[in-house]
Amino acid sequence: MRFSIWPSTVQSWEDFHEVAAHAAETGWDGVWAADHFMPSTSSVDRPMLECFTLLSALAASVPRLRIGSLVAGNTYRHPAVLANMVATLDRVSGGRAVLGLGAGWQENEHAAYGIAFYDVPGRLARLDEACAVVRHLLDDKRSDFKGRFYTLTDAPLEPKPVQQHLPLLIGGGGEKVTLRVAARWADEWNTWGHPDVLAAKGRVLDRHCDSIGRDPEEITRSAQVLIDLEGTAKEYDMPYRSAYPTASGGVGALQDVLHAYEEAKVGEFIVPDWNLGTGNSRREVLDRFIEEVAPPFRAR
Repeated sequence: MRFSIWPSTVQSWEDFHEVAAHAAETGWDGVWAADHFMPSTSSVDRPMLECFTLLSALAASVPRLRIGSLVAGNTYRHPAVLANMVATLDRVSGGRAVLGLGAGWQENEHAAYGIAFYDVPGRLARLDEACAVVRHLLDDKRSDFKGRFYTLTDAPLEPKPVQQHLPLLIGGGGEKVTLRVAARWADEWNTWGHPDVLAAKGRVLDRHCDSIGRDPEEITRSAQVLIDLEGTAKEYDMPYRSAYPTASGGVGALQDVLHAYEEAKVGEFIVPDWNLGTGNSRREVLDRFIEEVAPPFRAR
């Protein structure tokens, strides 16, 4: 199992960089950044770091970690533009980039910036085509594509990523369409949820893979979970907080949770820092988790 950190973008660059650099020094496997421009609450005045400039800065300054978006909103950028961005990110990082991509959901960002916001079927249909566009551009010397929403005509993408196959993560838990898109395109699939949710939705993903003749074992499954290690969690301000799974207790209790996710075939466990505070208190919790909780699962 991989273990990655997901720092909030509602903090300073200095604090974000500090936690990412510390994770790199202490044995974590990856760092993720959300792709949003403002909070989804009625108060939108809090500063928020932009995802891809942030990831490029991390790629140049933080070694070793996988670096990715969790997840890029497809409606914010033409997928050909996004493919060029992530190829350059992969170059800057020396081959450590992961493109996390989702349909986009945060309506207030679209309204504020005048970005078209489609209904759910429209966003998901565009996501499916966007995956094809991105995959063609990253993998092919020249690309032609004619879909309902996107068109490529003898399109180049140079330089190519360092990685021969740059991983594409699809985020979302919709069983009828999103998981079908993941079955077709994803190297990794990600969603929120307790272990039983990951297991149930994983079985749906398996069925979608079977229907197109793909081995479901080719797709890594990942989930993000807030941790409260022996009462160390801090208050945090995030919308929909009641929907976020939290693993609480001592080392043994958290290992029981990890075992349940492992049984649900989760191959990457992502820890948000939203309730970990900053500075020494955050570092101490992350150190205890990676040194005391995680080791038995990394050896498997």
